[in-house]
Amino acid sequence: MMPIPDILIQDDHIVVFDKPSGLLSVPGIGPEKADCLVSRAQTILPDARIVHRLDRDTSGVILLARDADTHRELSRQFHDREVEKTYVAVLSGHVLGEDGVIDAALRKDMENPPRHLVDPVQGKPASTRWIVRARASEPERTLVRFEPHTGRTHQLRIHACTLGHPIIGDDLYAPPEIVAMGDRLMLHASELTFTHPIGGKRITVKAPEPFTL
Repeated sequence: MMPIPDILIQDDHIVVFDKPSGLLSVPGIGPEKADCLVSRAQTILPDARIVHRLDRDTSGVILLARDADTHRELSRQFHDREVEKTYVAVLSGHVLGEDGVIDAALRKDMENPPRHLVDPVQGKPASTRWIVRARASEPERTLVRFEPHTGRTHQLRIHACTLGHPIIGDDLYAPPEIVAMGDRLMLHASELTFTHPIGGKRITVKAPEPFTL
């Protein structure tokens, strides 16, 4: 049996995992992409069902529902942007400034799938707050906190590029020399805050951060 990712919290209605980098959230196309977080989760919790996704190479907090009513309510919270998401990332170079907001609309790059691109005319609105946590040299890199206010595909990866500092290890958007600086995509979903569908309590779940400078 494939290893089960670490469970951060669990009850009769929800389960939250710390997804490792390199594991799909849901099955891909073809038998070679059948292994994923959901299939592993269902080996111990057959009722687990996906609510949102993380990119294959992004690690961290991912929330699953364990019944239809919970799934419906959590999906609504994501749709209505009531869920607060926090990521940490290691960017190449030294980012200028200490914080800011990136507003850059995104859409699919039809000529280069699965990439997306910035398009202020045809793209969907995408907004990310960023805060510098630390800087290091040799090589120059910056640890940042990302707070996305929207959930577009590859939003943080592209918004890092709009800062002029791609995420280390990003084999879709970074040049080869920046990809080679890391042994994985240096992007991690560190916190997720949502309202528990039963009782209405606001809950924050944290996954240990894998990056240090």
